[in-house]
Amino acid sequence: MTILEAPPRALLDDIVSRALAEDLGDAGDITTDSVIPPNRQARAVIAARKPGVIAGLPVAMRVFQIVDETVRLAPKLADGAHVTPGDVLIEISGPARSLLKAERVALNFLGHLSGVATATADIADAIAHTKTKVCCTRKTTPGLRVLEKYAVRCGGGVNHRMGLYDAVLIKDNHIAAAGGVAQAIRGAKTSAPRGVKLEVEVDTLTQLDEALVEGVDQILLDNMGPALLKDAVARVAGRAITEASGSITKATAPAIAESGVDLISVGWITHSAPCLDLGLDFIG
Repeated sequence: MTILEAPPRALLDDIVSRALAEDLGDAGDITTDSVIPPNRQARAVIAARKPGVIAGLPVAMRVFQIVDETVRLAPKLADGAHVTPGDVLIEISGPARSLLKAERVALNFLGHLSGVATATADIADAIAHTKTKVCCTRKTTPGLRVLEKYAVRCGGGVNHRMGLYDAVLIKDNHIAAAGGVAQAIRGAKTSAPRGVKLEVEVDTLTQLDEALVEGVDQILLDNMGPALLKDAVARVAGRAITEASGSITKATAPAIAESGVDLISVGWITHSAPCLDLGLDFIG
């Protein structure tokens, strides 16, 4: 995927259809169907109520299209855009019933994903004076990982592995079960699929030295302060990609990035980012 390439249509439709089924159930929108005449047409806009970075416009638009293919959509911005209160994201027109049935699901996706993008951008901006990039983790909402990782890219971040299937990441429990850093790395090199990236998590400089002797593609430096990270980066000396992790915030990110690490991984940007306040309002 390129940085802002939306998820594949088939996957998107599956996620959106499940969200709509959850909201509409077997009876549909009983409020709208009992209040709004079936022939009533309406126009609406989705606009920002707080500043932030937008992600999820293709998802939100797909919600309206799946509810009613006759709904007309005119996006005014693209994912990755920075918005201020009042900025219009999409103009929408069509049957009023359809707009109301799609409204909440569309806003749920758009607000959540824009929140992820905004949180990512906050950290990316804080470390923009360094070479370091912010990346996400597997700490994602079940079933929404592909969308949340897309939102991270919209916010100026980069993606880590998508799942357990596309890269080897040896963590502390793997090391404990395998009998040590060296044993775990050797096992991965012997048995893992050829060509996949091999990363190992280390907590100490002793473990780091073991990993460097064995040779890996990437090293996750977990819960190390800026001074220790700087020492670790110097020891690696370009022999592997370096990644820092451990309760990193916008406030702590600059000092960590200034240690020279290549990546900062932040779990909360996907699992706990505040929803960006957006609203849909009828305009006629």
